[in-house]
Amino acid sequence: MSLTNPQRYTVTAALIYANGPIHIGHLAGCYIPADIYVRYLRSKGADVAFISGTDEHGVPITIRAKKEGVTPQQVVDKYYTQIADSFAELGISFDVYSRTSKPVHHETSQEIFKDLYEKGGFIEETTEQYYDETAQQFLADRYIVGTCPVCSNPNAYGDQCERCGSTLSPTELIEPRSTLSGAQPVLKATTNWFLPLDTMQPQIQEYIDSHPEWKTNVLGQCQSWLKEGLKPRAMTRDLDWGIKVPLPDTDGKVLYVWFEAPIGYISATKDWLTQKNGADAGWEKWWKEDDTKLVHFIGKDNIVFHCLIFPATLIAEDTYILPDQVPANEFMNLEGDKISTSRNWAVWLHEYLAEFPGKQDVLRYVLTANAPETKDSEFTWKDFQTRNNSELVGVFGNFVNRAMILTQKFCEGKVPSVSELQEIDQSTLDELAAFPARIADALENYRFREGLTLVMDLARLGNKYLAETQPWHAIKTDTDGSTDRRVDTIMNIALQITASLAIVTEPFLPFTAAKINKQLGAEKTTWHDAGRADLLPAGHALGESSLLFEKIEDDVIQKQIEKLHEAKRMNELESKHVPEVRAEIQFDDFAKMDIRVATVLEAEVVPKSKKLLKIKLDIGTEQRTVLSGIAEHFKPEEVTGRQVLYLANLAPRKMMGTESQGMILMAEDRDGSLSFLQPGKTIWNGGTVS
Repeated sequence: MSLTNPQRYTVTAALIYANGPIHIGHLAGCYIPADIYVRYLRSKGADVAFISGTDEHGVPITIRAKKEGVTPQQVVDKYYTQIADSFAELGISFDVYSRTSKPVHHETSQEIFKDLYEKGGFIEETTEQYYDETAQQFLADRYIVGTCPVCSNPNAYGDQCERCGSTLSPTELIEPRSTLSGAQPVLKATTNWFLPLDTMQPQIQEYIDSHPEWKTNVLGQCQSWLKEGLKPRAMTRDLDWGIKVPLPDTDGKVLYVWFEAPIGYISATKDWLTQKNGADAGWEKWWKEDDTKLVHFIGKDNIVFHCLIFPATLIAEDTYILPDQVPANEFMNLEGDKISTSRNWAVWLHEYLAEFPGKQDVLRYVLTANAPETKDSEFTWKDFQTRNNSELVGVFGNFVNRAMILTQKFCEGKVPSVSELQEIDQSTLDELAAFPARIADALENYRFREGLTLVMDLARLGNKYLAETQPWHAIKTDTDGSTDRRVDTIMNIALQITASLAIVTEPFLPFTAAKINKQLGAEKTTWHDAGRADLLPAGHALGESSLLFEKIEDDVIQKQIEKLHEAKRMNELESKHVPEVRAEIQFDDFAKMDIRVATVLEAEVVPKSKKLLKIKLDIGTEQRTVLSGIAEHFKPEEVTGRQVLYLANLAPRKMMGTESQGMILMAEDRDGSLSFLQPGKTIWNGGTVS
């Protein structure tokens, strides 16, 4: 069961591969939920370490390096900086954002590996692994592709099929091939060290069974693996890029990325304390004391590693606490399709921040309101616009702005005193008092969508209260000089709601909460203050009011939709390969072709044909008519007057009732568009090409 009354919290967010930018799927999957949870805990006064960083040793790193023509180290240096900066700008409040390429991580991972090795925690086995004879190296799972045995996807990886989500082993692939050379790999003997998950299954099963409170998607995936029966898993790999195996005679072998990457949370904690105090002293309380609650925020593709393999490592080591909660989210899709970095079908965080300056909280709001907590969800730009305009502007921002503006107008910009409460006042204050506990319950049980809905309901309570009490009418009935004006009570309560709104909003929308506090002229308060009817004392001077959110217009959204589709189109074009050279011919074959320079005299669309233009050519000795399939690329007026290359001795062919005498030569680009082949200067008609 979950740890009750922990003395401290170690909260981790998944270590992402430093092989590309962050996209909204990553944010919705774990980083924004983790930040909401941590900000809430801090507001309560809890002792929290919020840990994350980049995973810099996976095969995706080497794949990216190969693609960009740089070293793996250059890749991770580039993307670590970009990712860390983007997170900071979005307000993800890590205590440390570290890297698995740091010496502290190498040392920590090697120490744990050696400890398990010396305890007899590994099985040394010689097995047959795929080897690329052309590239002269063993192949990691991601360097092998083939046909998925489950869904027949021809491009499934050796460890997973991205189409159907099946977990695979390379030997299960049909017609496997190496991504390095394209050759069919062969099996070759190699020695590695395996974690005996099969013999550890009873301990792992007991651990999983002790957490019936976990989300059903997490438990379901764990129980599925356990039901099939765990198998020994290699904790070393035959690769050059990674953490060297700390044993003699193991050149060319590194620690399996899913052995060492989760240890990155531990090494990052050491890194944090070293940065903070000059030494890592005290790190063990975050990882080895039973009154520490360890919570992993991840996406569903990492459930197995964080709930089975990493805990198995910690069980074997025997001095670490185990994860108390792993609230994994499902996937977020995009505009009707799966987010795909390889197809460039994604909304990238660094681009969003550049194109929507000052709108960090809008993205945080939309991704939380539509978070894939129990099933896959979908992001669309139209929904983004609607939620901003209707909810953030129309509900949340509207209430805060009205409360501020009306107080400045009716109460000289100061918090007025409360006089006799009417029934509507008391019922509103009672509702206000109940909100913080309801929101807290949602957050403590990892229901962040529900928590955000309740925050919006509090803003709706404020709007409802103003609509029903109508302070703009009350001011007209209050007696001049009266000390117990009705409008004063109304505006006081509206401001108390606003002050509480700032507190409960902060975990979700930190920039907005800071703006509200600035407008109120209030200091940041704790969660325990939320819901009080006296947060702002009478006479307190308010700051200057301003709009919290702005409407987003249709043209802005349309631009993003077009950008998304254009990026996908360009990616598809880049994936096209130059066609292979055709079978060899002799010079005499080429010499038979009579290619000449000709000028287009006139052109017209062929009736009842979408593709054909009827073109009249001057070839020097005579005029000829050609039917050319270029009508979808050029208008008649764009063709007329051009000099072109013309195959003059091609046998005539009758089409659409017209005899076509020869062929105009064109070049086809990667996207299917056509370009004329023409001489670099004006050539006399009939000039030959040789």
